[in-house]
Amino acid sequence: MMLNRATYILFLFLILNSVSAHAQSPKQKALEAKRQKYAKELKQLNALLFSNKKEEKSAISLVEDLTYKVSVRRNLIKVTNDQANLLTREINANQNEISSLRDQLTTLKKEYSEMIVKSYKSKSEQSRVMFLLSSDDFKQAYKRLQYIKQYADYQKEQGELIKAKTQKLQELNTELLRQKKDKDKLIAENRLAKKELEKELREQEKLIASIRKSGNTYASKIKKKQQEIDAIDREINRLIREAIAESNKKAGKSTKSKGFALTPEAKLIAKNFVSNKGNLPWPVEKGVVKVRYGTQKSPIDPTLEIKSNGVRIATEKNAKVRAVFKGEVLAVTGQKYSNPTVLIQHGNYITAYRNLSTVYVKKGDKITAKQVIGEVFTNRQGETMLGFGIFKDSKPQNPASWIYKM
Repeated sequence: MMLNRATYILFLFLILNSVSAHAQSPKQKALEAKRQKYAKELKQLNALLFSNKKEEKSAISLVEDLTYKVSVRRNLIKVTNDQANLLTREINANQNEISSLRDQLTTLKKEYSEMIVKSYKSKSEQSRVMFLLSSDDFKQAYKRLQYIKQYADYQKEQGELIKAKTQKLQELNTELLRQKKDKDKLIAENRLAKKELEKELREQEKLIASIRKSGNTYASKIKKKQQEIDAIDREINRLIREAIAESNKKAGKSTKSKGFALTPEAKLIAKNFVSNKGNLPWPVEKGVVKVRYGTQKSPIDPTLEIKSNGVRIATEKNAKVRAVFKGEVLAVTGQKYSNPTVLIQHGNYITAYRNLSTVYVKKGDKITAKQVIGEVFTNRQGETMLGFGIFKDSKPQNPASWIYKM
């Protein structure tokens, strides 16, 4: 049965464009973006946590670093496996489509050759003229003339269809070769990644075993560190509550209110801060999140919990600290046994930058986004760790929901 012109054009369009659908699917692109993210993170943490062999880190810090590295490498291996499996499915689908397409081409070429032979046998002008003259009336002659024209057009369309399907077959074969090459590359990368993972796990187990020999010492260190962090958290909370009470006092409202009394300008800043949720810049130019927000188990002793009102970002020595949004310095504080903390107010939102060695700002300073406000402290073991938190009024928020790709 002959295809009408609209159907033929649509069919030809679908054939030619179905190849582009095989280029790289949205799922492939999403997986590749994830893989690149983990690969970049792994490269960055190698540079920030494992590059300086001269620095003698404590066994506890090394275990924490390795635990983080192992988790990132496992994520990388998993997403690479997902990519390889997806490619396997797409390769199988393409191979099936290639087989189907070859069968279609065989049938099309056979029909086309039969049509050409038939056309050749009735090719002479005399046959066509006789076909028209033998018509019973003008109406039938007109219909026969239209049939001759349609038959010629159909021959041409069938030729174009064979050409389009042949082109699609060639492109599918090219795509198949690319997919197989990509899959082989992913498998090779994963083989190396698994070897590295095994090596890291052995090192991690060895360190954990040595630490567990002096379990009480480790537990006391964790508790002491948590007590120091809790003390800083209490100080931050006190300063924020005092600022809330002061803002309400100025506005003639109850000082017992749990939220800031905002001026029109402060409301606008808060609104803009919220509108940038998920897109705020990192507080340091280079960094990896070593401790995430919330309560988590110790990598060495699961009975011990590490509580964090923010995140702890490992960064490079002498790293500059940047404000993540415009605002005003609410306070600069440092307790007797801790390094300075800077609090910046953005309407009813506060960002906290902890463990600084040097502070470049003072209370009341107006701050712009990405303005350098200080430097991160580096301890004797060579660790440079920034504590970073976000608060809505006095309630802690998860920074990963606010900072771009944290």
